[in-house]
Amino acid sequence: MKGNRRLVLLVLSLMLLINSMAFAGDIQSSVIFTGMQKLIKDATTALMIIAPILGALLIGFFFVKKSAVDEMEQKTWQKRINTAIYSVIGVELASVIVNLFVGYFK
Repeated sequence: MKGNRRLVLLVLSLMLLINSMAFAGDIQSSVIFTGMQKLIKDATTALMIIAPILGALLIGFFFVKKSAVDEMEQKTWQKRINTAIYSVIGVELASVIVNLFVGYFK
């Protein structure tokens, strides 16, 4: 038991005497951080461009399908249209928010 206490005291005293054993640079200048930042920014920009185009195509397709079915199935297609609209809005908002947060790390 006393041997464990001595070892713990030795390790703690060494930790207090040596301030920093690792000489690491700041994270913002690392290649991985800057590369990841550029990747996220490019991906969110691409999503902001692709999402409305894809959403408009899907909504147009759903309107065409809605016009070709009977009244009972029109509700199902209207739900799909609403889901597509909400999804496009959600993707746009998420992309803008992520882009905003990434912008603060510059």
